Amino acid sequence: MSFQAYLDTIKAKTGKTPEQLKDLAVKAGVYAADMKAAALVSWLKSEFELGHGHAMAVWAYWKSKGWVSAPK
Repeated sequence: MSFQAYLDTIKAKTGKTPEQLKDLAVKAGVYAADMKAAALVSWLKSEFELGHGHAMAVWAYWKSKGWVSAPK
């Protein structure tokens, strides 16, 4: 499955883009620039019933935009 296919499936399942998911995470108090991937994954699983791979695709997208820091 391509990365774009992951994003398309996320949009189909949640009705949200990664940008919209970020906005919702901010509103929910979950988002922080220094957050860990596990916090995002847990939230996406509980709120949107995304699987681990799809939640990690959101994380990767956010990392690519500089919205979260890569682990050091």
